[in-house]
Amino acid sequence: MNLNSSQTLTISGQDGVKNGSQHSWEDAKTILKPSTPSKKPPKPENSITIAVSSRVLFNMEKEQQIFEQQGMEEYIKYQVAHETEPFSPGPAFSFVKALEAVNTQLRDLYPESEELFDVVLITNNHAYVGLRLINTINHHQLFIERFCMTGGNSPIGYLKAYNTNLYLSSDPIKVHEALEEGIAAATMFTPEKMTEVSETQLRVAFDGDAVLFSDESEQIYKAHGLDKFFEHEKAHENKPLDHGPLKGFLEVLGKLQKKFYAKGQRMDCPIRTYLVTARSAASSGARALKTLRSWGLEIDEALFLAGAPKGPILEKIRPHIFFDDQMFHVEGAAEMGTVACHVPYGIAQRVPEGKGIKDKEISSIK
Repeated sequence: MNLNSSQTLTISGQDGVKNGSQHSWEDAKTILKPSTPSKKPPKPENSITIAVSSRVLFNMEKEQQIFEQQGMEEYIKYQVAHETEPFSPGPAFSFVKALEAVNTQLRDLYPESEELFDVVLITNNHAYVGLRLINTINHHQLFIERFCMTGGNSPIGYLKAYNTNLYLSSDPIKVHEALEEGIAAATMFTPEKMTEVSETQLRVAFDGDAVLFSDESEQIYKAHGLDKFFEHEKAHENKPLDHGPLKGFLEVLGKLQKKFYAKGQRMDCPIRTYLVTARSAASSGARALKTLRSWGLEIDEALFLAGAPKGPILEKIRPHIFFDDQMFHVEGAAEMGTVACHVPYGIAQRVPEGKGIKDKEISSIK
């Protein structure tokens, strides 16, 4: 299975189409009335900010084809002509709905708390397309109050200003830029047929090396082989691994979990986390678990697969989102219906493709 993450629109910062436009931004205030419940968004400094691109939150493939084949002006004309027609859900949609379900339960337990998920729509679309996005959000009754529409410029520079804890996009270049800025980020892919997921419990699955942890162990494997990797992990079992790009996101999930635990809801907590790693439990699993413990972090379930495919396990877990640094595992997860995200981090990203079994061996230590 070959997954293609769609290229993000590159739209110049023009003012949009003059002829045929029916509404201005001032008109939008009266034309589009929010259908979502009236809620006060949390302050950014108190919230867990999840930045999502419009093209992972919604299905915009038809519009993307118009842009690529006919150009920007025709693209904007099409969006204006269809701005009352909502987009259908994209791969991040169920994840965002699960975040809102957690928020609802947090508000019930802590009415005054602002430690909530706050979703920000981040797009380099032109603001003239914003009416259709607003209409779509209202149609699906999503609670998204913060928009960042950059009119063709890269939105990466705004992520820190939004105190972003996680950035999801279909554009691998922008994801790489975000990681370079120290922001947890991943490229999201759409499986051909998405597995149904829980509507009440947020489930997040993480790979270990080069995702939660650094890639230092993979560097040992690449330089010295599998036997030396196992020897190294055993010898350094009590030395914590350095952090990877998504450690901070696991931390904020754990912080919210503890708020539910404090109310006696450990067993029915609406957030559940999973470590899904191809490490072997006996030979290299102890270091992973001891690292998490040294960080003061809990993982609800740890699955050590010893190099076996991850797709069948993920099909059983049914996570809303799964993070891995290797496309070999991302593709395998997507084949089984899991919404999988690629984290382009670590030494494995520099290993040439097309090496057959060698590539599979590299992925199997994770």
